[in-house]
Amino acid sequence: MIDTRFNCLPTMIGSLPHKDPKRACALIVHYLKDLPSWPQLPALNPLEGMVAQFGEGFPGLAIADGKITVDTTDSDSNLGVIYESYLEGNAEVFPISSMYAAGLHEFLNLPALSPLAAKGQVTGPISFGLSVRDTSGKALLYDEMLADAAARLLHLKARWQESRLRQISSHTIVFVDEPGMASYGSAFFNLSKEQIVTLINEVLSGIAGLKGVHCCGNTDWGIIVSTKTNILSFDAYNHAASLALFPKEMEKFIAQGGAIAWGIVPTSEVLAKESVASLKDRLEDAMAPFTHQSMSYARIKEQALLTPACGLAALSEDGAEQALQMLTELSIRMRCRVK
Repeated sequence: MIDTRFNCLPTMIGSLPHKDPKRACALIVHYLKDLPSWPQLPALNPLEGMVAQFGEGFPGLAIADGKITVDTTDSDSNLGVIYESYLEGNAEVFPISSMYAAGLHEFLNLPALSPLAAKGQVTGPISFGLSVRDTSGKALLYDEMLADAAARLLHLKARWQESRLRQISSHTIVFVDEPGMASYGSAFFNLSKEQIVTLINEVLSGIAGLKGVHCCGNTDWGIIVSTKTNILSFDAYNHAASLALFPKEMEKFIAQGGAIAWGIVPTSEVLAKESVASLKDRLEDAMAPFTHQSMSYARIKEQALLTPACGLAALSEDGAEQALQMLTELSIRMRCRVK
């Protein structure tokens, strides 16, 4: 397995605005040769939305009018196949089909790739559980049995996906995407730290290679690094100050070999106002609070990935390409120490 000394190599979070999987994958392999990530394509098909994409096969799950619900009738017996497959370690029962992930299947069929690692992603159990509701309108996350079953399903989805990514590279990186963790601490979020860590670790345990947790909002980063993750991925463009509130936790994480994926390239219209030079300044400012005698700038940079702040699906196709171009140019400057 590769270690976490990425030295500011670029990769991406997941989504692109494209409707053509071939064009999306061509863009990725052009700009992200070392760490390509398969593209989620929600503009192509609503089933490729980050929650719906990994709900395939969950008993009673239905998608209609942009809402995702679960019919809990006789759920005990219907959920049995998830637990049986989980206990047997048989992820083949819950594949990610081309109907739900055209970009993944196009990516897997690309010829002659030889990256350092192949990256994928799966929705996290917190975000999945907050987005999916039962027929009474209750979030799945607050039904202990359903939340546990969902985490095990996502474990299987991650395991299945990673097994396919190994066709491209023996080294893999899979991120667990948890934008829902930005709700932690709010009045309507009613889950303890211990419950959160248990659910996220359940999914992470399905990943044999390097594993990351991504959140594109403010959250308690101490919780994230207390999971079994190797990589903390965050929106460094908008929320660098929030990570700086956890200096001791980050120092320990880095000292133990953890890496930070700095989401420094914006994924909104403000991209047009930035340059590679301005993003480099912003990135170095974001890293500065963690550089001191016991944790040098060189160490921070060595154990760093560079990414867009979040998925790129909200941009135009030209905008997404501009973001990836700026990302790769920034990576070169950081690795070559260009001032």
